[in-house]
Amino acid sequence: MTMKRLATVLAALGGAFIIYVGLSYLLNPQTTAADFGLPTWPRHDGTAFLAVKGVRDIATGLVVFALLLSGHRRALGWAMPAISFVPVGDLVIVLSNDGSPGTAYGVHGVTAVAVAVTAGLLLRERPLG
Repeated sequence: MTMKRLATVLAALGGAFIIYVGLSYLLNPQTTAADFGLPTWPRHDGTAFLAVKGVRDIATGLVVFALLLSGHRRALGWAMPAISFVPVGDLVIVLSNDGSPGTAYGVHGVTAVAVAVTAGLLLRERPLG
């Protein structure tokens, strides 16, 4: 598999996965929130905050696909480090609120690394022409 193909697959999988996560927060917020890694999460009226997270995640995935499908691979390469701020922030939030370190590092940390690796692969590509 070429590096370009690997970068494309990683970007597409990342985009699809975060859209799936966002939809999960919109369709089943209480169950999905339990997997975020925090010891408590909003209930009843507070579930609107989970919907905000769902919309944010879906928008992030749509940005990935918009740049990927329009052929703006270099722009996607620069957008990915900005996008990696989201899982890094989630990791810090989980750890600073007595959440699960395993989830913080195993989910949010691994996600941040995967996004950063994808960014590196995209930025290493040589421009056409």
